[in-house]
Amino acid sequence: MLIDFRSVSKDYYLGKVVVPALKKIDLKIDEAEFMAVAGPSGSGKTTLLNLIGCVDTATKGEVIVGGKKTSKLSDRELTELRLDTLGFIFQTFNLISVLNVYDNVEFPLLLKNQMTKLEREKRVKHFIEAVGLKNYAKHRPNELSGGQRQRVAIARALVTHPKIVLADEPTANLDSVTGQNILDIMKDLNKKEKTTFVFSTHDQNIIKQACRVVYLHDGEIVKEKGKKACVL
Repeated sequence: MLIDFRSVSKDYYLGKVVVPALKKIDLKIDEAEFMAVAGPSGSGKTTLLNLIGCVDTATKGEVIVGGKKTSKLSDRELTELRLDTLGFIFQTFNLISVLNVYDNVEFPLLLKNQMTKLEREKRVKHFIEAVGLKNYAKHRPNELSGGQRQRVAIARALVTHPKIVLADEPTANLDSVTGQNILDIMKDLNKKEKTTFVFSTHDQNIIKQACRVVYLHDGEIVKEKGKKACVL
C-alpha cells in the first residue's frame, strides 16, 4: 500500500471557530494508480493532497506514505520523503523565472545531491524529451506558452523518479486541447514509469479518464468509482 489514510481528520482554526476540512477519511492508494479526487470547492481536495504531500499534518488519525507514518517523522525526514517519494504539479506551474527549461527540470536533482553531473544530464534530457520540449531546453518560462510551462512542471515533477505525483488542478489554466495533450503525457508516463498520479480536479475530462475517482463533499468521501488496480 503506497498511501494509507486511517480515520484522518483535519481542522483549521479561524479565531475560536473550528473549520473541519476532512472528516474521518479512510483511503488506500496503490502503486501505479491514475486517480482523481473530485468535488466542489471547499470539499477538502487540496487538503487531502497536502496531507499526502507532507506539507500539512492531520489533526486526528494517521497518514502513511511509502510505508512511513508521517506524524512520526522529523522535519528533515519529511523533507527527504518529499524529495525521494513525491513530485508536485500545480495549476500555477511554480517555475523559477530566471532559470531555463533545462535548469528548472534539473533543480530537484541538485537538491538531492546524490547524482553525478552526467547522470543528471541523462535524466533531465530524457524527461524534457518525454514531454515534447527537446527544442526548448534553453528557453525561459516567459518564452513559453501555458501548455509548454505545464509540460516543464511535469518533467520537473518526474525527474526524481517519484513514486507519487500530486497534481492540483493541473489543467485549470489551459485550453481544452492543451489540457488533453498534457493529460496524454501524464497517462503515458504513468504507464511507462509506473508512477502513481493523484489529481485534485474539477475537470470532467480528467475525471472521465481517471481509472479511479474518489468524490469528496464537506470533507467526507461520499462516492467512489472505478478500481484500485489501474492498468492503462
